Amino acid sequence: QYSPDSVAGADGHTDPTEITFPGCACRRSSCVAPQCPCLLRGHGPRPGEQPFSGPVFECNSLCECGERCQNRLVQRGLGLSLQVFRTRCKGWGVRALQPIPGGSFVCEYAGEVLGPAEARRRAKARSPREPNYILALREHLHDGRVMETFVDPTRVGNVGRFLNHSCEPNLFMVPVRVDSMVPKLALFAAADIAAGEELTYDYSGRFNNLPEASRERKPLEEENGLRKPCYCGSRSCASFLPWDSSLFSTP
Repeated sequence: QYSPDSVAGADGHTDPTEITFPGCACRRSSCVAPQCPCLLRGHGPRPGEQPFSGPVFECNSLCECGERCQNRLVQRGLGLSLQVFRTRCKGWGVRALQPIPGGSFVCEYAGEVLGPAEARRRAKARSPREPNYILALREHLHDGRVMETFVDPTRVGNVGRFLNHSCEPNLFMVPVRVDSMVPKLALFAAADIAAGEELTYDYSGRFNNLPEASRERKPLEEENGLRKPCYCGSRSCASFLPWDSSLFSTP
């Protein structure tokens, strides 16, 4: 089932459509810092900017600013011409049908937002040959806590589910919050992308799948059997697709 936005998973753990953030009272066409409380929470994503580690918040439906506010970008959804196509050895993929400037918002990775127990149950229920679309996002907070978000577009999702992994990707992911602490998993262009070029991102976020890490500490035999080979063809290819063993372990 196609859905441009994430929805609550079957476990009912989290409802991403619930509005818990208050709106701003900015009565201008576009909000500016430091007057706007939404911008005080964190900088909004803007075309042409590079990724950063700080929190990102957009104005929401309760805000009094206009729909043309520059702090409303990801919530507007897909605005580019993309095509799902059959790749030579990676199954389905997505390519751009128009040039995309670096820093542009491309699309969201949307699906069912699950709790950790349901995400783990679904991951274990799949056979090694079945595709696994569950994305586990972990954000490290300043006080040492880790905030987890699990999105599964297997049954409900958007074009983001067809994006392939690459060890040298042209997209990067930024969690963007609009209505609540449940983030939208927004994908931005890491560089200028030509029309016809396949769109890819690094499933690991470049933290757990680096080639040198793969050489220094090989996965256990039983884990190796669950990992899938990587066919990205990049010079720095790690040989395997990123794999989160925590989803297969007992909490």
